[in-house]
Amino acid sequence: MAQHEHVRVAVIGSGFGGLGAAVRLRREGITDFLVLERAAAVGGTWRDNSYPGCACDVPSHLYSFSFAPNPDWPRTFSGQQHIRAYLEHVADTFGLRPHIRLNHEVTVMRWDNDELHWVIEAANGSTVTADAVVSATGPLSDPKLPDIPGLAEFPGKVFHSAQWDHDYDLSGKRVAVVGTGASAIQIVPEIQPKAGRLTLFQRTPPWVMPRMDRAISGAEKWLHRTLPFTATARRGLLWGIRELQVGAFTKHPDQLGLVERIAKSNMARAIKDPALRAKLTPSYRIGCKRILLSNAYYPALAQPNVDVVDSGLSEVRGSTLVGSDGTETEADVIILGTGFHVTDMPIASRVVGADGITLAESWKGGMQALRGATAAGFPNWMTIIGPNTGLGNSSMILMIESQLNYMADYLRQLDVLGGRVALDARPSAVGDWNRRVQERMKRTVWNTGGCTSWYLDADGRNTTVWPGTTAEFRRATRSVDLGDYDVVRPPVTRPTAQAVPEEAAR
Repeated sequence: MAQHEHVRVAVIGSGFGGLGAAVRLRREGITDFLVLERAAAVGGTWRDNSYPGCACDVPSHLYSFSFAPNPDWPRTFSGQQHIRAYLEHVADTFGLRPHIRLNHEVTVMRWDNDELHWVIEAANGSTVTADAVVSATGPLSDPKLPDIPGLAEFPGKVFHSAQWDHDYDLSGKRVAVVGTGASAIQIVPEIQPKAGRLTLFQRTPPWVMPRMDRAISGAEKWLHRTLPFTATARRGLLWGIRELQVGAFTKHPDQLGLVERIAKSNMARAIKDPALRAKLTPSYRIGCKRILLSNAYYPALAQPNVDVVDSGLSEVRGSTLVGSDGTETEADVIILGTGFHVTDMPIASRVVGADGITLAESWKGGMQALRGATAAGFPNWMTIIGPNTGLGNSSMILMIESQLNYMADYLRQLDVLGGRVALDARPSAVGDWNRRVQERMKRTVWNTGGCTSWYLDADGRNTTVWPGTTAEFRRATRSVDLGDYDVVRPPVTRPTAQAVPEEAAR
């Protein structure tokens, strides 16, 4: 790539959001764009998370683009390798490779008020300017490492689940897993048979439902290839079932009692020890934290080489791990299943807006964006999977495609306005949207369920989840209302007065 080039649109990231944006740009007739990716391959979180057992907890036919159906999914819930292969296939099928710049980690993107464009600098020294930026870095892209005294001096091996060391052999080792989120419950069953001793540090037990996974038959694949409408119908059914569940999460959390009983039965089948069962039984309403799916997690915890420490990891003293309850455990390796920077995304500190402040500074009181896409003071900048666009029970691809609709109309509005122009979300519009979202949030299980989750920011505000159906969000992002934006034009420059000769002045 040249040291400097200008494009109409720069897309940051090449996961589902970034590749989806690239496909939509091409379908809108826009080919003057680049996708800047910090890694050496596309795939986003499905490239980075390659830990043993990594898989999706949304059915495959729903966890894929509506415009790129895959009739050949091998299982109802696909594994990481199949999802990553699907994203590679999307990049090839839609001719995105010429637009993708790998190994281009964005270090700063700064809005130029005079030129009305973004100046984007990459770690490799290159610079790109763009009329508009679509940030698709995703909330599950930057691992969150815990601040535990003594962890840096641990003599053994330490790695995060999203940075798995495949060269390290766990066989016979004393393994400590910190965390009980979606990654940990997939990792534990995979590594338990290899480990000499496995200790799970559980700060809060998760609700775990049975995983209704199976191989998709050859007949089903043939049917979906031969009659594509059958795959569309299957996707529609999966979507509809999840839409019907939304009310229990957002309006009537008391209706989730039946689901809790199913989860407790799932546990009881595998955990016979009453003391262990008590440790693993949550004290909060199901759905308050992310509901997890597994048939193997509880059976693994019941094995004789597994210990569950019913507290978080509070200190590391050499090779001794100390739990918050004082429990001491010896370990050779620590695996951190401690999640990601979701409510404090690092990319926000790299975005400098019209007033010279960063997005992180603008969001000090909590993340907020108009329709989860645009922020006041950051013209012609939008994000995919922005604040309050996450889901607790359905496919994020549905939300991504809704935001791509909004992106497409945003760019159309710029064309209609004509010339060098930018749209800057009005603070009043952003504030009104956020207040409505937060008002609806008060009744949801995420706010009333009695837990602390990664959905909440440091001030206890839920800036992550969408408190409604995906159909509602689709309607809200169908088109851009110009009344929500200030139209920005280049500053008017007046010609300087010419010096008048003294003779002429006389």
